[in-house]
Amino acid sequence: DGIVDIYMPDFKFWSPETSLKLCKAKDYPAVTRDVIKEMYRQVGDLVFSESGLAKQGLLVRHLVMPGLVDEGKEILRFLAEEVSKDTYVNIMEQYRPTFKVGVGETRSRGGFTKYEEIDRPVISAEMEEMRRHADYLGLWRLENNEPLTPPLVELM
Repeated sequence: DGIVDIYMPDFKFWSPETSLKLCKAKDYPAVTRDVIKEMYRQVGDLVFSESGLAKQGLLVRHLVMPGLVDEGKEILRFLAEEVSKDTYVNIMEQYRPTFKVGVGETRSRGGFTKYEEIDRPVISAEMEEMRRHADYLGLWRLENNEPLTPPLVELM
């Protein structure tokens, strides 16, 4: 308490099953929820100076993952209902499949994982759905992310 001015956690996955498969941490969603609530308790909503510089508070970053919009919606619901509708949220579209995605890897304890379900960029319809859902939930402090790339061809 009183040591950190600004917290900027990432929250990527809602379900333990997805988290276990994609980041090998089944407890990531539960731990992240607890940590974000504690961060908010310590610093509250993000506050800016008159010059626009962030002074204190919580800014949550959510990297939208391809095909996981429903999990993203649960994350937004959690922020709106269990943290604050005034939470500053950065809904990010920067995910790009690299490393072992689509190629696969042999697991140290046996098995082979290819991550085919995330072997594509996020499409604009997924981003729009996330923004609409944030608005529906009453989350209004959203980072105005301009696309980093030209609009992607819809894959669905």
